[in-house]
Amino acid sequence: MADLRVLLHLVAVVHSIVGLYGFANIKFPADLMPFGVKFGGIWKYLTIWNTAMQVVYFTLSLLNDFIGSNELAPRRMPVTRKIKDYLFAAFLFPGAMLVTITFWGIMLVDRELILPKVLEPIFPDWLNHALHTNIVLFMLLELYSSFRQYPSRKSGLTGLLTFGIGYLTWVHVIHQQSGVWVYGIIEVLSMPLRIAFFAGVIGLSIGLYLFGELFNNGVWVRELWTLRSATKRSKST
Repeated sequence: MADLRVLLHLVAVVHSIVGLYGFANIKFPADLMPFGVKFGGIWKYLTIWNTAMQVVYFTLSLLNDFIGSNELAPRRMPVTRKIKDYLFAAFLFPGAMLVTITFWGIMLVDRELILPKVLEPIFPDWLNHALHTNIVLFMLLELYSSFRQYPSRKSGLTGLLTFGIGYLTWVHVIHQQSGVWVYGIIEVLSMPLRIAFFAGVIGLSIGLYLFGELFNNGVWVRELWTLRSATKRSKST
């Protein structure tokens, strides 16, 4: 399991870097909005923030594989383990799920609102799946291969909501500076529907966090029970 875990982390780091590099080197038509907007660069998109966080997360995971610990309850929890476990719970799992669900959901309704067909010659399928599909696959493999204890719900949701509200603020800053919404679907919504859309995204993010917590606790139920039992015994002695 240890060797497979290291291999997973290495492949995920390379995969994420290739995805970022591939997207950064696409020459979008200057007159095709919102892709032609220069302000914000590639950091306009939640997809890129999520992929960049996967690079950070899986790099930390590799470091933890070699200089940290993947034990159930190490005597002293490595810093790499603390950081990566929090990143997974608060940002990576709900973020990857949100990107995949919203992207493919909008694609099914009207692809012109998220990835216009005219981009097919410069936006290959492998890159599309690297950025919008495989991210969830890596999260699921990571959830099953590495034990983690979720942070307190208050701590995890605080991190998630801070990032979520920060990103929505960034979307409005870009609109203020360029006059263009980052995502075409926002452009076609009326103000009431736009507010409902933003509220729905935040609500979905919270739901995905809770789902990740429940899923993780179900996969690692025996280990979590053992850990909690040992903690109770140590407190009683």
